[in-house]
Amino acid sequence: QVQLVESGGGLVQAGGSLRLSCAASGSIFNINAMGWYRQAPGKRRELVAAIISGGKANYADSVKGRFTISRDNAENTVHLQMNSLKPEDTAVYYCNADGVTYFSGSHYYRGDYWGQGTQVTVSS
Repeated sequence: QVQLVESGGGLVQAGGSLRLSCAASGSIFNINAMGWYRQAPGKRRELVAAIISGGKANYADSVKGRFTISRDNAENTVHLQMNSLKPEDTAVYYCNADGVTYFSGSHYYRGDYWGQGTQVTVSS
């Protein structure tokens, strides 16, 4: 099976920075895309940023120029550097791995996985 473990959330003042990390573990052969989503209270989960194995990234308009996503394919990790944080960035941030091919027993399987979420709180 595959597990995603996130780290790096916390409390920061507006204008500050945080770096989120997510590590995928298991007998992973390949991950198509890795990304970060967030969900604020009373709102739907939304895409923050995603990056494919070739390195191309896309961002939500609300975070462009402030957040940077990066990925280490060899380590199956993804990071989100968040700068110039705003109170409206407050949410639970979830790591996502899409199109994960992994090996179990004598077979390959494919699936999508989520981390448990990490709280980011930006105070004004």
